[in-house]
Amino acid sequence: MTTVSIVNVTSYTGSELLRLLAQHPDFVVTSVTGRSTVGKRLEEVFPYLRAGIPTLEGQQPAIDPALVITEEPAQTDLAFVCLPHAAAGEAVIKLLQRGTKVVDLSADFRLRDVVTYEEWYKHTHPAPALLENAVYGLCETYREQIRNASLVANPGCHTTTSILALSPAFAADIIRPDVIIDSKTGISGGGRNPSAAYHFPEADEDVSAYGLSGHRHMPEIAQELTAVAAAHGHPFEKALRITFVPHLMPMTRGILATCYADLKEGENGALPATTEIRALYEQYYANEPFVHVVDQPPHTKWTYGSNHCFIYPIVDQRAKRLIVVSCLDNLVKGASGQAIQNANLLYGLPETTGLSSLGVHP
Repeated sequence: MTTVSIVNVTSYTGSELLRLLAQHPDFVVTSVTGRSTVGKRLEEVFPYLRAGIPTLEGQQPAIDPALVITEEPAQTDLAFVCLPHAAAGEAVIKLLQRGTKVVDLSADFRLRDVVTYEEWYKHTHPAPALLENAVYGLCETYREQIRNASLVANPGCHTTTSILALSPAFAADIIRPDVIIDSKTGISGGGRNPSAAYHFPEADEDVSAYGLSGHRHMPEIAQELTAVAAAHGHPFEKALRITFVPHLMPMTRGILATCYADLKEGENGALPATTEIRALYEQYYANEPFVHVVDQPPHTKWTYGSNHCFIYPIVDQRAKRLIVVSCLDNLVKGASGQAIQNANLLYGLPETTGLSSLGVHP
């Protein structure tokens, strides 16, 4: 069995890790931290754990509800770090020094260029020397690199949705490097200590755009889509141009991104048909257990509580554009579920281990 610590278990991503790891057959949570709840048992902070963790006969429970929350993590084989950026980087340094493998759910190791990181996150990077060895944790792109990593940078939620939506098109070189991404997200994306705009009276029955002057996930999207195009022999002549506008929706979970890009015309001036594009997407994701190309626009409800992402590509022949709709649960495939998917790879397990749940409907 692999021992696991969750650093900042009281965050939404930390508590979601608890929910998912409760069903994991190979990972056992032996250490949890949370500074505001130090000294309390898990079942005091998360009363639902009092129901008990179901296990197979003779198997050790993955989580002990009586586990006491500490300020610092104990020695474990693996750590999930759920701290905010900057604080996460400092914690990761200590964990790696004592031989712990780390899946970091913050943004501290997602961007490969330290200057870009400091421009968007407005502070000095806490561990720039680690950027060279950190592996970007999108399994659909970096599966083999993740297997041999000691530090995995779990992607952002908007980022995962957008990259999965557009990667097949850039890999096949069928769209121009100028895209618009309209992304809708649930309130849980703001974390457990959000601003006033995320409180129920403000967010209920309301839709609002934010980050119009530049959202921190934008350079991450650009970095990874540029890498996909280059890896498939289609490097951009100029920097990828992205307009990315996120919107806050009055729902707890979910992200739905609608992506727009101009299609490249064929030699005779014709555009590919939707059936051709869908076949291209299906081939690209043919062996991916969590990415599904569908024949109708997906709903965020399809993904609620699951690690699945649904993608719907269609061609607008009149505007000569590709439209791709992509959706996932921001707390699962967009965060904690993807973190477990990465951890499964780190320990030679099938990616689907502990992540087989379907979405909750309705």
